[in-house]
Amino acid sequence: MEQVQELESAILQRANRLAVEYRERAERSRDNILQEAHKRLHLREEREVLLAKSKAERTFRRQVQANELKLQKEMDHLRWNLVTTVRNQLGDRLRQLADDEARYLPLLKSLLISAAGQFTETRLLASVNARDLGRLQPGWPEFAAAVENREVILSNTPIETAGGIVVSNEAGDIRINNSFEGREERLVERINQIILERLFPATSLQNNLGGMR
Repeated sequence: MEQVQELESAILQRANRLAVEYRERAERSRDNILQEAHKRLHLREEREVLLAKSKAERTFRRQVQANELKLQKEMDHLRWNLVTTVRNQLGDRLRQLADDEARYLPLLKSLLISAAGQFTETRLLASVNARDLGRLQPGWPEFAAAVENREVILSNTPIETAGGIVVSNEAGDIRINNSFEGREERLVERINQIILERLFPATSLQNNLGGMR
């Protein structure tokens, strides 16, 4: 369980580091967008001054509002692209972890123990990807012995996953997905929150828009 918790902590820490790495790039892109918006607003203001004051004021306000919405859309698009990039990088880091047998196999055993402990059945089926199947088959009885009071059979059919393990009962109607993807999916809200907090502080966009008025 401790190694499972360490995996979840590592996933969050990697997301945090990647978000910080991309923060500087995001800020440069944001500055370019804001500079462009300032220029457009300035040109529009000069043209509106030539019109009647009351009409110019109403028109200008509508244009500022429209520009703020457009800027918000551009910032949202930039934010989404950066979050996606960081999430992809996180996946790459997890795949690198799976390449390191010295760190990965003890973690895989912890994931097996964690999943098996959630069943009441004593006979279970474990599924891994093709690479891990080749790693585990020769010494599976010893590997599976870490699960107390249960018999865990290793499936000969590999699954599509970057790493981790899926455990099910014999009937196959109950399964615990302890693959990397399964655990990341359960942490997705927290991961996204960390990334967004590092890339876009909560008040930054509001302050920028307020300074344009």
